Amino acid sequence: MPDSTLGELCAEIFAPLSRSDQRSKGEMYLRGLLSAGGRKSMRNIAACVGDRAAEQSLHHFISSSTWDWDPVRAALSRYLERSLRPRAWVAHPVIIPKAGRHSVGVGRRFVPSLGQVVNSQEVYGIWAANEETSGPVNWRLALSDDWRDSPRLGHPRLPESSLAETPLECVAGAAFEAQAWAGGMQRPVVLDLPDSDPAAIARRFGAAGLPFVAGVRGSARVTPTASALPGHEIQEIPAHQLLRMVRTLRRPVTWTDPVTRRTRTSVVAAVPVRLPGTNRNLLLLGEWSGPDGWPQQCWLTDLTDVPWGALLRLAKLAHRVATDFSEISLDVGMVDFEGRSFGGWHRHTTLASAAHAVHALATGYRPQLVARPA
Repeated sequence: MPDSTLGELCAEIFAPLSRSDQRSKGEMYLRGLLSAGGRKSMRNIAACVGDRAAEQSLHHFISSSTWDWDPVRAALSRYLERSLRPRAWVAHPVIIPKAGRHSVGVGRRFVPSLGQVVNSQEVYGIWAANEETSGPVNWRLALSDDWRDSPRLGHPRLPESSLAETPLECVAGAAFEAQAWAGGMQRPVVLDLPDSDPAAIARRFGAAGLPFVAGVRGSARVTPTASALPGHEIQEIPAHQLLRMVRTLRRPVTWTDPVTRRTRTSVVAAVPVRLPGTNRNLLLLGEWSGPDGWPQQCWLTDLTDVPWGALLRLAKLAHRVATDFSEISLDVGMVDFEGRSFGGWHRHTTLASAAHAVHALATGYRPQLVARPA
Protein backbone atom coordinates (compact mmCIF):
# COMPACT_ATOMS: atom_id res chain seq x y z
CA MET A 1 0.00 0.00 0.00
CA PRO A 2 1.73 3.26 -1.06
CA ASP A 3 2.73 5.27 2.02
CA SER A 4 2.13 8.51 0.12
CA THR A 5 -1.62 7.89 -0.10
CA LEU A 6 -1.85 6.67 3.49
CA GLY A 7 0.25 9.55 4.83
CA GLU A 8 -1.72 12.18 2.96
CA LEU A 9 -5.03 10.83 4.16
CA CYS A 10 -3.90 10.44 7.78
CA ALA A 11 -2.58 13.99 7.90
CA GLU A 12 -5.95 15.29 6.78
CA ILE A 13 -8.49 13.14 8.60
CA PHE A 14 -6.67 13.07 11.95
CA ALA A 15 -6.02 16.82 12.00
CA PRO A 16 -9.24 17.38 14.03
CA LEU A 17 -7.83 15.22 16.86
CA SER A 18 -6.22 17.61 19.34
CA ARG A 19 -3.87 15.09 20.97
CA SER A 20 -0.78 13.77 19.20
CA ASP A 21 -1.12 10.34 20.84
CA GLN A 22 -4.62 9.99 19.37
CA ARG A 23 -3.35 10.94 15.92
CA SER A 24 -0.56 8.36 16.29
CA LYS A 25 -2.95 5.62 17.40
CA GLY A 26 -5.33 6.53 14.59
CA GLU A 27 -2.63 5.98 12.00
CA MET A 28 -1.50 2.76 13.71
CA TYR A 29 -5.04 1.38 13.70
CA LEU A 30 -5.54 2.39 10.08
CA ARG A 31 -2.31 0.66 9.05
CA GLY A 32 -3.42 -2.47 10.89
CA LEU A 33 -6.79 -2.51 9.11
CA LEU A 34 -4.96 -2.34 5.79
CA SER A 35 -2.30 -4.93 6.59
CA ALA A 36 -3.58 -7.49 9.10
CA GLY A 37 -4.74 -10.78 7.66
CA GLY A 38 -8.08 -12.35 8.54
CA ARG A 39 -10.47 -10.77 10.98
CA LYS A 40 -9.39 -7.29 12.09
CA SER A 41 -9.37 -7.91 15.85
CA MET A 42 -7.41 -5.67 18.22
CA ARG A 43 -4.92 -8.49 18.73
CA ASN A 44 -4.36 -8.97 14.99
CA ILE A 45 -4.03 -5.25 14.38
CA ALA A 46 -1.52 -4.79 17.20
CA ALA A 47 0.52 -7.79 16.06
CA CYS A 48 0.52 -6.60 12.45
CA VAL A 49 1.89 -3.15 13.30
CA GLY A 50 4.66 -4.78 15.34
CA ASP A 51 3.50 -3.74 18.79
CA ARG A 52 1.63 -6.47 20.69
CA ALA A 53 1.75 -4.26 23.79
CA ALA A 54 -0.45 -1.77 21.95
CA GLU A 55 -3.51 -4.05 22.00
CA GLN A 56 -4.93 -2.57 25.22
CA SER A 57 -4.25 1.04 24.26
CA LEU A 58 -5.82 0.53 20.82
CA HIS A 59 -8.86 -1.04 22.47
CA HIS A 60 -9.21 2.05 24.67
CA PHE A 61 -8.67 4.34 21.67
CA ILE A 62 -11.58 2.75 19.83
CA SER A 63 -14.04 1.61 22.48
CA SER A 64 -13.77 4.01 25.41
CA SER A 65 -11.90 7.10 24.27
CA THR A 66 -13.66 10.45 23.95
CA TRP A 67 -12.65 11.57 20.48
CA ASP A 68 -15.52 12.55 18.23
CA TRP A 69 -15.86 10.60 14.98
CA ASP A 70 -17.93 13.24 13.16
CA PRO A 71 -15.02 15.66 12.45
CA VAL A 72 -12.93 12.73 11.19
CA ARG A 73 -15.75 11.65 8.87
CA ALA A 74 -16.18 15.24 7.71
CA ALA A 75 -12.48 15.43 6.82
CA LEU A 76 -12.71 12.08 5.01
CA SER A 77 -15.75 13.36 3.10
CA ARG A 78 -13.88 16.48 1.97
CA TYR A 79 -10.89 14.35 0.94
CA LEU A 80 -13.06 12.09 -1.21
CA GLU A 81 -14.89 15.13 -2.58
CA ARG A 82 -11.63 16.31 -4.12
CA SER A 83 -10.26 12.87 -4.95
CA LEU A 84 -13.28 11.13 -6.48
CA ARG A 85 -15.35 14.05 -7.70
CA PRO A 86 -18.39 11.89 -6.94
CA ARG A 87 -21.61 12.04 -8.93
CA ALA A 88 -23.95 10.91 -6.16
CA TRP A 89 -24.39 9.83 -2.59
CA VAL A 90 -25.39 6.18 -2.52
CA ALA A 91 -27.17 4.63 0.45
CA HIS A 92 -25.96 1.08 1.08
CA PRO A 93 -27.73 -1.10 3.65
CA VAL A 94 -25.75 -3.90 5.30
CA ILE A 95 -26.92 -6.81 7.43
CA ILE A 96 -24.07 -8.16 9.59
CA PRO A 97 -24.81 -11.62 11.05
CA LYS A 98 -23.51 -12.10 14.61
CA ALA A 99 -23.12 -15.26 16.70
CA GLY A 100 -23.88 -13.65 20.07
CA ARG A 101 -26.26 -11.04 21.44
CA HIS A 102 -23.82 -8.65 23.08
CA SER A 103 -22.34 -6.67 20.18
CA VAL A 104 -23.87 -3.21 19.92
CA GLY A 105 -27.15 -3.09 17.98
CA VAL A 106 -27.50 -6.87 17.60
CA GLY A 107 -31.01 -8.27 17.46
CA ARG A 108 -33.08 -10.91 15.74
CA ARG A 109 -34.63 -9.51 12.55
CA PHE A 110 -36.19 -10.90 9.42
CA VAL A 111 -33.92 -10.42 6.39
CA PRO A 112 -35.96 -10.51 3.14
CA SER A 113 -32.94 -11.29 0.94
CA LEU A 114 -32.25 -14.41 3.02
CA GLY A 115 -35.88 -15.29 3.71
CA GLN A 116 -35.22 -15.95 7.39
CA VAL A 117 -34.75 -14.37 10.80
CA VAL A 118 -31.07 -13.58 11.45
CA ASN A 119 -29.27 -12.51 14.62
CA SER A 120 -27.56 -9.45 13.21
CA GLN A 121 -26.72 -5.77 13.11
CA GLU A 122 -28.51 -3.53 10.62
CA VAL A 123 -26.44 -0.59 9.34
CA TYR A 124 -26.77 2.04 6.64
CA GLY A 125 -23.84 3.70 4.90
CA ILE A 126 -23.67 6.80 2.73
CA TRP A 127 -21.05 6.52 0.00
CA ALA A 128 -19.48 9.07 -2.33
CA ALA A 129 -19.56 7.36 -5.72
CA ASN A 130 -18.74 7.74 -9.38
CA GLU A 131 -18.72 5.07 -12.08
CA GLU A 132 -15.10 4.06 -11.38
CA THR A 133 -15.01 3.78 -7.59
CA SER A 134 -16.66 4.74 -4.34
CA GLY A 135 -15.98 5.20 -0.65
CA PRO A 136 -18.14 5.36 2.50
CA VAL A 137 -18.28 8.65 4.41
CA ASN A 138 -21.04 8.24 6.98
CA TRP A 139 -22.91 5.49 8.83
CA ARG A 140 -25.98 4.85 10.93
CA LEU A 141 -26.53 1.84 13.18
CA ALA A 142 -30.21 0.91 13.43
CA LEU A 143 -31.12 0.29 17.04
CA SER A 144 -34.01 -1.91 18.16
CA ASP A 145 -36.11 -0.92 21.17
CA ASP A 146 -34.00 -2.90 23.65
CA TRP A 147 -30.84 -1.14 22.43
CA ARG A 148 -32.26 2.37 22.67
CA ASP A 149 -31.52 2.48 26.38
CA SER A 150 -28.55 4.86 26.62
CA PRO A 151 -26.97 3.44 29.81
CA ARG A 152 -26.74 0.00 28.19
CA LEU A 153 -24.88 1.59 25.28
CA GLY A 154 -22.30 3.08 27.61
CA HIS A 155 -23.01 6.53 26.18
CA PRO A 156 -25.10 8.71 28.51
CA ARG A 157 -26.25 11.29 25.96
CA LEU A 158 -26.72 9.88 22.49
CA PRO A 159 -27.68 12.43 19.83
CA GLU A 160 -31.23 12.12 18.58
CA SER A 161 -29.92 11.48 15.06
CA SER A 162 -28.34 8.28 16.34
CA LEU A 163 -31.68 6.97 17.55
CA ALA A 164 -33.50 6.97 14.22
CA GLU A 165 -36.20 4.33 14.23
CA THR A 166 -36.69 3.71 10.50
CA PRO A 167 -34.37 2.91 7.59
CA LEU A 168 -35.53 6.11 5.87
CA GLU A 169 -34.52 8.25 8.85
CA CYS A 170 -31.17 6.44 9.08
CA VAL A 171 -30.43 7.11 5.41
CA ALA A 172 -31.78 10.65 5.36
CA GLY A 173 -29.90 11.72 8.49
CA ALA A 174 -26.61 10.28 7.25
CA ALA A 175 -27.07 11.83 3.79
CA PHE A 176 -27.84 15.29 5.14
CA GLU A 177 -24.71 15.18 7.29
CA ALA A 178 -22.58 14.07 4.33
CA GLN A 179 -23.98 16.91 2.23
CA ALA A 180 -23.08 19.46 4.91
CA TRP A 181 -19.57 18.05 5.27
CA ALA A 182 -19.03 18.33 1.52
CA GLY A 183 -19.88 22.03 1.53
CA GLY A 184 -23.61 21.75 0.97
CA MET A 185 -23.29 20.15 -2.46
CA GLN A 186 -26.79 19.15 -3.61
CA ARG A 187 -25.73 15.85 -5.05
CA PRO A 188 -28.49 13.28 -5.65
CA VAL A 189 -28.98 10.45 -3.18
CA VAL A 190 -29.40 7.01 -4.74
CA LEU A 191 -31.31 4.70 -2.42
CA ASP A 192 -33.31 1.49 -2.41
CA LEU A 193 -35.57 1.08 0.62
CA PRO A 194 -38.29 -1.25 -0.68
CA ASP A 195 -40.20 -1.30 2.61
CA SER A 196 -40.36 2.51 2.86
CA ASP A 197 -43.32 4.49 1.52
CA PRO A 198 -42.20 6.22 -1.74
CA ALA A 199 -44.29 9.27 -0.82
CA ALA A 200 -42.47 9.50 2.53
CA ILE A 201 -39.14 9.35 0.69
CA ALA A 202 -40.22 12.15 -1.66
CA ARG A 203 -41.40 14.32 1.23
CA ARG A 204 -38.31 13.71 3.38
CA PHE A 205 -35.76 14.53 0.71
CA GLY A 206 -37.87 17.24 -0.89
CA ALA A 207 -38.13 19.12 2.40
CA ALA A 208 -34.34 19.21 2.62
CA GLY A 209 -33.84 20.15 -1.03
CA LEU A 210 -31.75 17.05 -1.65
CA PRO A 211 -32.47 15.31 -5.00
CA PHE A 212 -33.06 11.57 -4.97
CA VAL A 213 -33.24 8.49 -7.19
CA ALA A 214 -35.15 5.83 -5.27
CA GLY A 215 -35.66 2.21 -6.25
CA VAL A 216 -39.30 1.17 -5.82
CA ARG A 217 -41.28 -2.01 -6.21
CA GLY A 218 -43.27 -2.46 -9.40
CA SER A 219 -46.39 -2.69 -7.24
CA ALA A 220 -45.92 0.85 -5.90
CA ARG A 221 -48.95 2.91 -6.88
CA VAL A 222 -48.45 6.13 -8.84
CA THR A 223 -50.66 8.54 -10.77
CA PRO A 224 -49.53 9.62 -14.27
CA THR A 225 -49.81 13.33 -15.00
CA ALA A 226 -52.36 14.54 -17.53
CA SER A 227 -49.71 14.85 -20.25
CA ALA A 228 -48.24 11.39 -19.66
CA LEU A 229 -51.03 9.32 -21.23
CA PRO A 230 -53.06 11.41 -23.70
CA GLY A 231 -56.49 9.91 -24.26
CA HIS A 232 -56.37 7.71 -21.13
CA GLU A 233 -58.27 8.17 -17.89
CA ILE A 234 -55.99 9.53 -15.18
CA GLN A 235 -56.04 7.14 -12.25
CA GLU A 236 -53.72 5.57 -9.71
CA ILE A 237 -51.94 2.54 -11.14
CA PRO A 238 -49.06 0.16 -10.22
CA ALA A 239 -45.71 1.46 -11.43
CA HIS A 240 -44.81 -1.61 -13.52
CA GLN A 241 -48.20 -1.53 -15.26
CA LEU A 242 -47.81 2.14 -16.17
CA LEU A 243 -44.32 1.52 -17.55
CA ARG A 244 -45.60 -1.35 -19.63
CA MET A 245 -48.18 1.03 -21.13
CA VAL A 246 -45.42 3.43 -22.29
CA ARG A 247 -42.92 0.78 -23.42
CA THR A 248 -43.10 2.07 -27.00
CA LEU A 249 -41.13 5.08 -25.71
CA ARG A 250 -38.19 2.92 -24.69
CA ARG A 251 -34.69 3.77 -25.84
CA PRO A 252 -31.29 2.05 -25.36
CA VAL A 253 -28.87 3.27 -22.70
CA THR A 254 -25.30 2.10 -22.11
CA TRP A 255 -23.73 1.77 -18.69
CA THR A 256 -20.60 0.20 -17.19
CA ASP A 257 -20.87 -3.05 -15.25
CA PRO A 258 -18.76 -2.53 -12.09
CA VAL A 259 -17.84 -6.21 -11.85
CA THR A 260 -16.76 -6.93 -15.42
CA ARG A 261 -15.92 -3.31 -16.32
CA ARG A 262 -17.67 -3.93 -19.62
CA THR A 263 -20.22 -1.72 -21.29
CA ARG A 264 -23.76 -3.05 -21.10
CA THR A 265 -26.98 -1.88 -22.71
CA SER A 266 -30.45 -1.66 -21.21
CA VAL A 267 -33.62 -0.15 -22.59
CA VAL A 268 -35.43 2.45 -20.51
CA ALA A 269 -38.60 4.48 -20.53
CA ALA A 270 -39.82 7.19 -18.17
CA VAL A 271 -43.13 8.85 -17.47
CA PRO A 272 -44.06 11.86 -15.27
CA VAL A 273 -46.11 10.89 -12.21
CA ARG A 274 -47.32 11.98 -8.83
CA LEU A 275 -47.62 9.99 -5.62
CA PRO A 276 -50.64 9.62 -3.34
CA GLY A 277 -50.81 12.48 -0.84
CA THR A 278 -48.22 14.67 -2.58
CA ASN A 279 -48.30 17.41 -5.20
CA ARG A 280 -44.71 17.04 -6.38
CA ASN A 281 -43.94 16.24 -10.00
CA LEU A 282 -41.74 13.14 -10.18
CA LEU A 283 -40.42 10.86 -12.90
CA LEU A 284 -40.94 7.10 -12.94
CA LEU A 285 -38.06 5.32 -14.70
CA GLY A 286 -38.12 1.69 -15.80
CA GLU A 287 -35.40 -0.62 -17.10
CA TRP A 288 -35.74 -3.70 -19.34
CA SER A 289 -32.96 -6.10 -20.26
CA GLY A 290 -34.91 -7.39 -23.29
CA PRO A 291 -37.61 -6.23 -25.71
CA ASP A 292 -40.59 -7.79 -23.95
CA GLY A 293 -42.16 -8.29 -20.56
CA TRP A 294 -42.41 -6.22 -17.42
CA PRO A 295 -39.65 -3.80 -16.40
CA GLN A 296 -37.05 -5.54 -14.26
CA GLN A 297 -36.39 -2.44 -12.15
CA CYS A 298 -38.23 0.79 -11.36
CA TRP A 299 -37.09 4.07 -9.83
CA LEU A 300 -38.74 7.32 -8.78
CA THR A 301 -36.84 10.59 -8.93
CA ASP A 302 -37.40 14.31 -8.64
CA LEU A 303 -34.69 14.92 -11.27
CA THR A 304 -37.37 15.43 -13.90
CA ASP A 305 -35.15 17.41 -16.30
CA VAL A 306 -32.24 14.95 -16.36
CA PRO A 307 -31.93 12.72 -19.48
CA TRP A 308 -33.05 9.12 -19.02
CA GLY A 309 -29.61 7.70 -19.73
CA ALA A 310 -27.99 9.85 -17.05
CA LEU A 311 -30.66 8.77 -14.56
CA LEU A 312 -30.05 5.09 -15.24
CA ARG A 313 -26.31 5.54 -14.82
CA LEU A 314 -26.93 7.29 -11.50
CA ALA A 315 -29.15 4.43 -10.36
CA LYS A 316 -26.48 1.89 -11.37
CA LEU A 317 -24.02 3.50 -8.95
CA ALA A 318 -25.67 1.29 -6.33
CA HIS A 319 -23.98 -1.67 -8.10
CA ARG A 320 -20.66 0.17 -7.95
CA VAL A 321 -21.00 0.58 -4.19
CA ALA A 322 -22.15 -3.01 -3.59
CA THR A 323 -19.13 -4.29 -5.53
CA ASP A 324 -16.68 -2.07 -3.66
CA PHE A 325 -18.18 -3.08 -0.33
CA SER A 326 -17.64 -6.77 -1.15
CA GLU A 327 -14.19 -6.36 -2.67
CA ILE A 328 -12.67 -3.70 -0.38
CA SER A 329 -14.73 -2.91 2.74
CA LEU A 330 -14.95 -6.51 3.93
CA ASP A 331 -11.21 -6.92 3.44
CA VAL A 332 -10.37 -3.89 5.62
CA GLY A 333 -12.58 -5.04 8.50
CA MET A 334 -15.71 -2.95 8.06
CA VAL A 335 -17.91 -5.58 9.73
CA ASP A 336 -15.37 -6.95 12.22
CA PHE A 337 -16.11 -4.82 15.31
CA GLU A 338 -17.42 -7.05 18.13
CA GLY A 339 -17.59 -4.64 21.07
CA ARG A 340 -20.61 -3.43 23.03
CA SER A 341 -19.72 0.26 22.81
CA PHE A 342 -21.85 2.43 20.54
CA GLY A 343 -19.01 4.94 20.23
CA GLY A 344 -16.55 2.14 19.61
CA TRP A 345 -18.61 0.86 16.69
CA HIS A 346 -18.68 4.33 15.14
CA ARG A 347 -14.95 4.92 15.65
CA HIS A 348 -14.04 1.54 14.17
CA THR A 349 -16.37 2.07 11.20
CA THR A 350 -14.95 5.55 10.63
CA LEU A 351 -11.38 4.23 10.44
CA ALA A 352 -12.45 1.26 8.32
CA SER A 353 -14.02 3.79 5.92
CA ALA A 354 -10.70 5.61 5.78
CA ALA A 355 -8.92 2.29 5.13
CA HIS A 356 -11.36 1.62 2.30
CA ALA A 357 -10.52 5.03 0.80
CA VAL A 358 -6.77 4.38 0.96
CA HIS A 359 -7.16 0.96 -0.64
CA ALA A 360 -9.46 2.22 -3.39
CA LEU A 361 -7.35 5.24 -4.28
CA ALA A 362 -4.00 3.48 -4.06
CA THR A 363 -4.85 0.33 -6.00
CA GLY A 364 -7.66 1.13 -8.37
CA TYR A 365 -8.97 4.54 -9.21
CA ARG A 366 -6.43 7.13 -10.32
CA PRO A 367 -7.99 10.53 -9.57
CA GLN A 368 -6.70 13.85 -10.77
CA LEU A 369 -6.34 15.55 -7.43
CA VAL A 370 -6.90 19.27 -7.11
CA ALA A 371 -5.13 21.58 -4.71
CA ARG A 372 -6.23 21.35 -1.11
CA PRO A 373 -8.04 24.50 0.02
CA ALA A 374 -6.27 26.63 2.59
